[in-house]
Amino acid sequence: MTRTSATPEGVATDEMVNYYAKFARGGFSLIITEGTYPDDAYSQGYFDQPGIINDEQIKGWKKVTDAVHQEGGKIILQLMHAGALSQGNRFVKDSIGPSVVEPKGEQMKVYGGNGKFPVPKEATKEDIKVVIKGFAEAAKNAKKAGFDGVEIHGANGYILDQFLTDYANKRTDEYGGTTENRVRLLVEVSEAVREAVGKDYPVGIRISQGKINDYYHKWADKEKDAEIIFGQLGQAGLDFIHVTEFEAWQPAFSEGEETGATLAALAKKYSKLPVIANGSLHDPEKAKEIIEKGEADVITLGRGALANHDWANKVKNGEQPDEFVPEKTLSPDAKIKGFEV
Repeated sequence: MTRTSATPEGVATDEMVNYYAKFARGGFSLIITEGTYPDDAYSQGYFDQPGIINDEQIKGWKKVTDAVHQEGGKIILQLMHAGALSQGNRFVKDSIGPSVVEPKGEQMKVYGGNGKFPVPKEATKEDIKVVIKGFAEAAKNAKKAGFDGVEIHGANGYILDQFLTDYANKRTDEYGGTTENRVRLLVEVSEAVREAVGKDYPVGIRISQGKINDYYHKWADKEKDAEIIFGQLGQAGLDFIHVTEFEAWQPAFSEGEETGATLAALAKKYSKLPVIANGSLHDPEKAKEIIEKGEADVITLGRGALANHDWANKVKNGEQPDEFVPEKTLSPDAKIKGFEV
């Protein structure tokens, strides 16, 4: 959940240490951090977003991982390159994307943005190498900082998802055109991260259809796309796939119908990897159901966790979790400026 509560230099603060430790104390066995930028080129998406590119940032995150471990939890760092959706980067003024295509929607005011997204420059082959290297180096830094694994952010409209998205990616080289080509960068990043951290360090990727700037997007070729995307990622050296939909139990493609496989089930079917499901699963019965059906191995919470740092303990004790109400959950003086669904 994007928080933008690091220092301007991207260093985790004491507030962040306390914030993450609360979830471990509240019974969450695994915490996945907010999106963290992996290079000093085009990856940063928001001002005051944390990074993992230098010793100072590694030391800041080490305080977070130590605090979470002290409470008995595990914590994974999410690596995020904003690409064309960047609305605050202290290193460069321009943004890059797969093609010169203006992103849909408008910047998010809760993260300090305003108006339309700028039109990105088309990423050169050299830019793509920098993207891949950035993810790999950042994963090594995450290991140094004491994280229990890393998650590559390939969802929600950020750069890897931009390459995957047909209307954002108009390239005619090996990274554009067919679904096999458009998923190539996600595969290459996954392979590079695996090589960087070694075979025994947990590495996963987050995948979605919808985006922060195009909420209802669906893959054009539906299950055929799912087969290609998850099939390729299943061979890329990953340990898990983390899928997110607005309601994780709904059919991935047959909107308004009761039948049809969920995105989580399709990820499991075609990747043959453990799957984490995300999307409105703060209702304990919904969470239990998707696990019992065998469609996912783990569930994650966003809004439900913001409303209940102790959701896991509450459910274990038979208590009803609180509903997420932004005005109630995010106090006026809090540095949490917004959230991603």
